[in-house]
Amino acid sequence: MYILFCVYLRPSADHLVDCYMSETVPLPTFERPELYINRELSWLDFNARVLEEAQDERNPLLERVKFMAIVASNLDEFYEIRVAGLLQLHESGANPSRPDGLTPAEQLERITQQAHEQVAEQYRCWNEDLVPALAAEGIYFWEARQLKDGHLDFVHQYWEEELEPILTPIVVDPAHPFPHVLNKALCIGALLEEQGQTMIGVATVPRVLPRILRLPDQGDGLHFVTLAGIMDLQVNELFFGYEVIGSAPFRITRNSELYVNEEDADNLLEEIEEQVTKQRQADAVRLEIAPGAPDQLVSLLQQQFDLDDSLVFRVNGPVNLHRVMTLYGLVPRPALKDSPFTPVERDFPEDPDAFFDSIRADDILLHHPYESFSTVIDFIRMAANDPKVLAIKQTIYRTGDDSEVGQALIDAAERGKEVTVLVELKARGDEAANIEWAKRLEDSGIHVIYGIMGLKTHCKLSMLVRRDQDRLRRYAHLGTGNYNHTTARLYTDLGLITAEPTITVEVAEVFNMLTAHSRISQFEKLLVAPSGLMQGMLDRIERESEHARAGRPAAIIAKMNGLMDPAIIKALYASSQAGVEIDLIVRGICCLRAGLDGISENIRVYSIIGRFLEHSRVFYFANGGDEEVWLGSADWMDRNLRARVEVVFPILDPDLKQRVYRELLAYALADRAKSRQMRPDGTYIRRQPECDSPGHSMQELLMRTALGEDLDILDASMSNR
Repeated sequence: MYILFCVYLRPSADHLVDCYMSETVPLPTFERPELYINRELSWLDFNARVLEEAQDERNPLLERVKFMAIVASNLDEFYEIRVAGLLQLHESGANPSRPDGLTPAEQLERITQQAHEQVAEQYRCWNEDLVPALAAEGIYFWEARQLKDGHLDFVHQYWEEELEPILTPIVVDPAHPFPHVLNKALCIGALLEEQGQTMIGVATVPRVLPRILRLPDQGDGLHFVTLAGIMDLQVNELFFGYEVIGSAPFRITRNSELYVNEEDADNLLEEIEEQVTKQRQADAVRLEIAPGAPDQLVSLLQQQFDLDDSLVFRVNGPVNLHRVMTLYGLVPRPALKDSPFTPVERDFPEDPDAFFDSIRADDILLHHPYESFSTVIDFIRMAANDPKVLAIKQTIYRTGDDSEVGQALIDAAERGKEVTVLVELKARGDEAANIEWAKRLEDSGIHVIYGIMGLKTHCKLSMLVRRDQDRLRRYAHLGTGNYNHTTARLYTDLGLITAEPTITVEVAEVFNMLTAHSRISQFEKLLVAPSGLMQGMLDRIERESEHARAGRPAAIIAKMNGLMDPAIIKALYASSQAGVEIDLIVRGICCLRAGLDGISENIRVYSIIGRFLEHSRVFYFANGGDEEVWLGSADWMDRNLRARVEVVFPILDPDLKQRVYRELLAYALADRAKSRQMRPDGTYIRRQPECDSPGHSMQELLMRTALGEDLDILDASMSNR
């Protein structure tokens, strides 16, 4: 006989019911490792979905090439950050507790198998699908050793006049140590022999020259060759005087995580700048090398960079497929690309008084890239030029090298306005650009701050203070994406421009929290991490459970980039068991398992990979009929909820709530073209159109909606969820 003990702690999502039987036969609980998908393996599955888009013949050919390049770029970052971190954990002997129960060594073993299989499939797709398809369209991608006649003459001339003069070949011997190879720098490695002695030669492929060259036309299409291929072709001249036993292009990936002790840093800007420089000297975590490399050359490189076999990738094609992205711009063939789409411009008054009157009258909801990001730029520029605007406050996470927002803020400061900008120096991949912008902003008289010690500032906020006719008033823009006019054409994001006092006063309080370095603030309208966002979400998930148990309308729809926080996942499992219908639209990592009997049978997980990168975060709660819609900068991931300053904000206007639901969430759930659905085993399968109806792509529908088409597909589509 088994005796069942149930201990009820309290009715909140982060303190769930724990039930125990005997020690030998425990009842299922939410602590079981099999209920959680490993984050790294989930990410690799996401990248496999991107690879599927490169394989999908329904996509225009050059779009498929772009997806192939994105797969390669994604893998770079995965090894630079995630695998690098796991290697450090494994070498240190640390074994932090994970919901999936895998040790660092077990994760590395599974990653190795899956990553090598993915890279093999990536190059199979390139060699067997894309290269022949390009050739069929008169676009030829040659290996340098295949070139003949005029093309070969061109390559020899290019070598002599453009390439060879700037190269620095190094032969490693006691007087010439192995050169320092920068992170992701493409090199030519050669196994050399002189007077019976074997040695290694290295030359870096210069970054100042294009990595893919267009060859002279021969009347039969477009012809291309890689710069590395030319160098490898000329390897005997590159290492003149040596016998070249064999050679191959190779590339090293290094650990690119920043390690900054903020408590000991007297000047955070200088400390980050120093760490960015030190990244160039970080440990190697991956070697990619062309298949023709002699085994001895590979072995010598492994020894030099201290890499075992699991971190060596012999790639069957161009080393660094990310560079094939260049073909997209080099090939002037619109028919092989997505049809162009120009974001719709919102018609707002140019007069500042009329412009700000319109904001006071109605909140403005913007959906990028379907609507132009220029409205946000105009909001900041208007503030810079309007003499009635006294102060501007702004967060910058990823601004890019050529920032229209940054320039508008400099203009405002030069006009005598009080400007405060929070620049996040630790925005991964953008550290150098943000450092340069921080210096430029400070030089223009802007008060630049770097946030709260130990926390990244990831929230997207812009606020101004204006002297209106009746009083001083705050206006704010709150968004889900970065203030970057370039990525705003490629990423899907939402933004709200509002003068609603209950919102803007709390935006001001967020800035005060950041500038005063205080983590203690009370917010009624906003959910702000790390203090209140987690509990705010858990409370709302639990509230849906209470509605379901009471027979009231109960549903959760959440759209985000990633879902991995254990407390949130447990809360969703509990809500599913209470009968809440839950739809999760998660582009990338998802550690929750959907559709498990008795655990998550009411949860569906979708992933949409399309023309634009899905970046908006949206949270919908049915709330017994009193619906809530929230937007923000935070995913349901540990780092967003616990280690960042994030802001999630409500949509209060009923019409805008309905717009978010109908134009985004409903379209996403109706997508039968670019959407995949998770199965209980954690794998994804592409959703198929119902019966004979065409498969609808959410992004195509949103482009058509932005252009003014009246689409009425939702009732039928939603019934087939």
